Amino acid sequence: MPLQNASIKVTAFIIGGFDTTRNAMEVGVVMLIFYILAIIGNVVNIVFIIFDKRLHKPMYLLICNLSVVDILYTSSASPTMIGVLLAGDKTISYVPCFIQMFVFHVGAVMEMFAITVMAFDRLIAIGYPLQYHSYLTNLRTLVLIFILWIVACCFVAIMPATLLPLPHCKSRLKYVMCDYAAIIRTTCVELSYYFNMITIISFFLMFFTFGFICLSYLGIIFFVRLASINNRRKMGSTCLSHLIVVACYYFPIFVRIVLTRAGLVLTLEERHGLLIGAILGPSLVNPFVYCLRTKEIRYKIFKIFQKVKTSE
Repeated sequence: MPLQNASIKVTAFIIGGFDTTRNAMEVGVVMLIFYILAIIGNVVNIVFIIFDKRLHKPMYLLICNLSVVDILYTSSASPTMIGVLLAGDKTISYVPCFIQMFVFHVGAVMEMFAITVMAFDRLIAIGYPLQYHSYLTNLRTLVLIFILWIVACCFVAIMPATLLPLPHCKSRLKYVMCDYAAIIRTTCVELSYYFNMITIISFFLMFFTFGFICLSYLGIIFFVRLASINNRRKMGSTCLSHLIVVACYYFPIFVRIVLTRAGLVLTLEERHGLLIGAILGPSLVNPFVYCLRTKEIRYKIFKIFQKVKTSE
């Protein structure tokens, strides 16, 4: 419910999350380097998969989708944070702030969905290798990806629909970017209802996706126990890349959201560090994990470097 505070007309927000950051320039340079590497790595993955017809398979379509999600996710917030740290540009207009919030949260939800459907892909590939290409065709994979994007947008649409009608009492954002938590704190409302609503949605998405991943790996473990030693090694190698991706994404989220609800106390700087790690970490790790651990992509990179070396 709205509080009896004087509302103001907000045309722009001021990002105040980095006001107490020490060595802001150095932090900004590190973030810029990580951001550039993440974009390059994900673009390379996408280009390889799109232009090599041999990689037009369900698994690589899912990797390509993950790279698209990573680019969207990290680009939604990183340029703004880097601009604040390096250029001191703390102001963001009202509409771009809401767009950033929407894109950021869509990227976060799609990251969960992309990782979850990749676990399902590994379960089918290991449990039913002979029927894999009949169960998961390219068309079915693309349709599934499209449906997940629609579902993610529908979930996140609740946020701007909830925020837009609310009056604002201040224009200074407590955090390092325009996310739901930062914007709702600028409004003239009792926060508990709105935070509880988003917390329920977040917990549902988080535990549904993580629970599905765990169930998928229980199934994988069951099938691995029935396989030969040589096949076990192949299966383990196949799943390791995905497990690294899962750990990089869910670990900072569990610390920042779940453990803090359970009583863990974090300073504002620690919260910001976990948020930045959750944005840049997976987007940087994912493409390099799949480039280095996926045989076809690794071979293609090797051939490119070999051609460059020969031409010299």
